[in-house]
Amino acid sequence: MEKTLKQIKALADGNRLRIVMALSTHDELCVCQITELLQVSTPTVSRHMSVLQNAGLVKNRKDARWVHYRLASDFPDALLNWVQTSVKGSRIISDDRKTLETIVANPVDELCRAQKQRQASDKEKEIQTNG
Repeated sequence: MEKTLKQIKALADGNRLRIVMALSTHDELCVCQITELLQVSTPTVSRHMSVLQNAGLVKNRKDARWVHYRLASDFPDALLNWVQTSVKGSRIISDDRKTLETIVANPVDELCRAQKQRQASDKEKEIQTNG
C-alpha cells in the first residue's frame, strides 16, 4: 500500500502529470527538454523528477553532462491508462504534444547550451537591477 500511496502522491501535481504524459509518448527526454516544455527552472524540474523517481515511476540515465528520463519499465499499466484517460482532451496536454515535437527536433546539446546562456543572462540582469 505504501508504494501505491507514493505513486498517487507523485502524480498529484500538474507538472508531474505533464511530465508523465510527455514521457509516455517519447522513449526518453533530457532534463533540458522537460525544462523547456514546462517553462520552469532546472532545479524545479529536478525536484519533480526526484519525486517521480522516488515513487518508482521514472528511471534516469546519465550521458556525459545530460540526464535523460524515461518511464519505469514497471510503471503500472492500469495507472498509466487511468492518467491518459483522465487527461484526454486536455488543452494543456495537447499543446504540450505540439511543443514537444518542436523541442525534440532540436539537438539536446544546443537546447541545453541555450538554456544556460538564458540563465546567465537572467542572473546578470538581476544583478544589474539589484545593484
